[in-house]
Amino acid sequence: MMSEALLFLLDVVLQSFAAILLLRFHLQWLRAPLRNPIGEFVMVFTDFIVLRARRYVPSAWGFDSSTLLLAWLVETLYLTGVMLIQGYVGHFFPLAGLLLLAAVKLLKISLYLLMGAVFVQAILSWVNPYTPVSQVLQVITHRFLQPLRRIVPMLGNVDLSSMLLLILCQLILIVPLGMFEGIALRFF
Repeated sequence: MMSEALLFLLDVVLQSFAAILLLRFHLQWLRAPLRNPIGEFVMVFTDFIVLRARRYVPSAWGFDSSTLLLAWLVETLYLTGVMLIQGYVGHFFPLAGLLLLAAVKLLKISLYLLMGAVFVQAILSWVNPYTPVSQVLQVITHRFLQPLRRIVPMLGNVDLSSMLLLILCQLILIVPLGMFEGIALRFF
């Protein structure tokens, strides 16, 4: 029972913090406006560690590499904690597998963030399309929905590209990321 509580706390604290760091990376990569409730929350919540990390980790190729590295380190710390709580006792510590698994988990979180943005954008388009969050969601999803909108025609006033993107994200989660996760778990 205690191990379940500790796993829950790891999920809530470390996994959520890794997701917020990853969201910050994606918002900056997609050049999303940060003057909105989501952007301001993400920036305020992560500034304490990201600004310090930027002193030592420069940006690379226009990407905020310090934020991505921090997300990867937090995810690695999370997976290490899960392994220790679950009683992993091996003759050696599978560092390569752990680092690869953390990268795969970050890719999964990225897809879940995209899927969540598509879903919330679809709901807000019915309820309140002019909320301040809509502009951020538009920036996040536009790059992925636009190529699909060229392929999938509108049926009446219904845009099926969002549903197609959700299906594609699920397939990516199942096939390639499932395969990479299996490769990473072989190291254990």
